[in-house]
Amino acid sequence: MAPSPTAPKGLRERKKAQTRHNIQEQALKLFLSQGYENTTVEQIAAAAGVSHMTFFRHFPTKEAVVETDDYDPLIVQLITQRPAEESPLTALHHALTQALSAIYETDKEALLVRTRLVLKTPALRARVWENQYATEQMFAEALAARTDSTVTLNTRVLAAASLAALTTALTHWVDSDGNQHLPTLVDQAFQALHGQAPPATTS
Repeated sequence: MAPSPTAPKGLRERKKAQTRHNIQEQALKLFLSQGYENTTVEQIAAAAGVSHMTFFRHFPTKEAVVETDDYDPLIVQLITQRPAEESPLTALHHALTQALSAIYETDKEALLVRTRLVLKTPALRARVWENQYATEQMFAEALAARTDSTVTLNTRVLAAASLAALTTALTHWVDSDGNQHLPTLVDQAFQALHGQAPPATTS
C-alpha cells in the first residue's frame, strides 16, 4: 500500500501560502516607500527572496498582489451559515460585519494599505468593476445556498447593494486614514440599507 500523500501535500500548501504572504507583505512595504507605479516585479521578488518566476507562479500580474486575498471564502462561509429564517439583507449584514471584525483584528494595516492603493491608483481602480462583479455573484450564490434556492433578481440586487455598502464603508475608513473603527462603519452602512438612522454623535 502506497504512503498517503496527505501530509506532504499539506506541508507544500502551507509553504506556498507562506511564500505568497511574504511576497504580498514585501510588495506592500515597497508600494508604501516608493509608490505603486515606481515598484517593479523584480524589486518585489528580490525583497521577498524569491525568483522572478516564483513571483508569477503566485501572482499573474503586479496588480494581483494588491487584489488577491483569502477574504471571499470566509465571507461566503459566514453567509451560508446564517440562520435560514433571517432575511437575506440581515444575513448579509451579520456575515459581513463578522468577517470584517475578524479581518480588522488580524490584517488591519494590510487591508488599509491595499484599499488605499486600489482607490488611489488608476490602474487598480479600473479593475474594481470586474472584481466586484465576481464578488457580487459569490454573495448571491451564498445567499441562495442558505435556503437551497436559486439566484433571483432580488438576490442579486441585495448582494449588489450589500457590496456597495461595504465598499462605501471601506472608502470612508480610508478617508479617515484608518482612524475610525471599520466594523462600526460597516454596521452603520447596513443600517442605512435597512432604513435605520445612525446613532447621534456629538461634536
